[in-house]
Amino acid sequence: MTLHWVPATERADLLADPVARAVRELPGLAEVAEIDPELADTAAFCERYGVGMDESANCVVVAARRGGETRYAACMVLATMRVDVNGVVRKHLEARKASFAPMAEAVELTGMEYGGITPLGLPADWPILVDARVAEHPRVVVGSGLRRSKLAVAGSTLAGLKGAEVLALANDA
Repeated sequence: MTLHWVPATERADLLADPVARAVRELPGLAEVAEIDPELADTAAFCERYGVGMDESANCVVVAARRGGETRYAACMVLATMRVDVNGVVRKHLEARKASFAPMAEAVELTGMEYGGITPLGLPADWPILVDARVAEHPRVVVGSGLRRSKLAVAGSTLAGLKGAEVLALANDA
């Protein structure tokens, strides 16, 4: 099955509300395609739609704790990589402890569906840590905020988002 990509601004119905708002600020820089929501998880999506794992990027929400305070950050890595949460991310966020945010917390805080969380439309005070391999990529497929669609954007677009920082934050999976 092939994906039918259209400008994301033309199909706001395929985007979570915060993502639709963010995409309006990036006219022409993002495309969206409808998918089977049962295939939203990266491996299943890539296999069914013929997208390489090295063309797909995952957004993971990290909860960083220090002195009773919890801060959140989003980390973008290629699907072939694993985020170094306890090393690079924890140190960069100057946290005593860092871990993946619980699913319910990530969904509530982002206003997006689990399996569709994307860096576009995240809370403004969240850092967005983009792995250098994502930033260099000409086009990556990421979540749309909903499980029933995917966005395609240039890695440079993700690296240019407000609050984004480019780092080497992943290891081979």
